Amino acid sequence: MKKDRYIYPAIFDYADDGISISFPDFPGCFSCADSDEEAISMAKEALGLHLYSMEEDNDEIPDPTPISKIKLESDQVVVLIEVFMPTMREAIENYSVKKTLSIPQWLNKLAIERNINFSQVLQTALKEQLGIHKRQ
Repeated sequence: MKKDRYIYPAIFDYADDGISISFPDFPGCFSCADSDEEAISMAKEALGLHLYSMEEDNDEIPDPTPISKIKLESDQVVVLIEVFMPTMREAIENYSVKKTLSIPQWLNKLAIERNINFSQVLQTALKEQLGIHKRQ
């Protein structure tokens, strides 16, 4: 079941070349940063993208590991990272993707002469074709 909010512990590992970020509950989720502020931002983004992917794949999302159970090495700290998923989902699902298409040259020239916005026309046509009558 999708949740609106997730909070998971991240491990910030401090080294001379920056901060490495990992999540004990998600072995494949990593990021890095140069400052604490950037590390928190990057951790939120990495966790949000990872959780979104898991939701889309219908993977089971584990319960967070209690902080008291996390073993740390020197130069490591635990930081709780909170992600608000409705905002993350909307950003991912409304991200623009580049599409390559082909049209006859005469049509291209005429559209350019009339200052047609190709992206807007394609979006409008796709929505009409798909029966979408409101903004998604």
